[in-house]
Amino acid sequence: MIGASRASFVEARERLEAVLSAGDPAAFGDELFAVLHLLDREHVLRRALSDPAQPAERRAELATAVLDGKVSPAVRDFVAEVVRLRWARSIELTDAVEELAVTAVAAGAEQQGRIDDLEDELFRFGRIVEAQPELRGALVDRRVPGEPKAELLTTLLEGKTTAATLRLVTEAVTHPRGRSLERALETYGRIAAERRDRVVAVVRTAVELDDQRRTRLQAALSAQYGRDVHLNIEVDPTVLGGISVQIGDEEIDGTIARRLEDVRRRIERAS
Repeated sequence: MIGASRASFVEARERLEAVLSAGDPAAFGDELFAVLHLLDREHVLRRALSDPAQPAERRAELATAVLDGKVSPAVRDFVAEVVRLRWARSIELTDAVEELAVTAVAAGAEQQGRIDDLEDELFRFGRIVEAQPELRGALVDRRVPGEPKAELLTTLLEGKTTAATLRLVTEAVTHPRGRSLERALETYGRIAAERRDRVVAVVRTAVELDDQRRTRLQAALSAQYGRDVHLNIEVDPTVLGGISVQIGDEEIDGTIARRLEDVRRRIERAS
């Protein structure tokens, strides 16, 4: 999002925080996801609710009429407030609703003291999917309806992860919105981290880091970026030694594998 849509999203997120403090964040997030699914299905409605040529009050009245009786009054009124804001493109409205829904689910995990678990579990599930092609194939197969996929995820994750993790993984699998499963999980993990004003660092290392090394690395990265940093540790024997750290698009690679690759490239250029 850029420009007007970004400003509108910031305002919508601030309004969301006020609403969540007075209710059940997880239930609120579920209903926002239902609104998202409706807007993704109904292109004409989505365009009408985001059309800047229409008065804001008319857009809000339309949202209220469509959602009345289908979601709770709190969600209905909140969505009406969201569509009153200015959105440059209709897709930016739906992207905003999705991020607000994830934020609400994350707020529910935070309310239960489980937001760290949520971040870790989203990351770990993404890595499990990458490592198990058969599981990934079953979850992303477009020929398979969403309901059997959701049942499979419930069998795999219920009681083993937080309810928020199961909810967000199920959403990523059954409503990918044109993204890969891994990308959707990464996006949801980022949103959960941003709720606590921190960034996520994916750390690849040949061996598991002990608590002391984790603490030192986390402190160093937090000092460098000026924000709390959440570490997602990926043990990967192919790095041989050292570690690599990726934060967003920035990568700090201190692995032996990378150094060996650099040496190989220099030799090839010299030959």
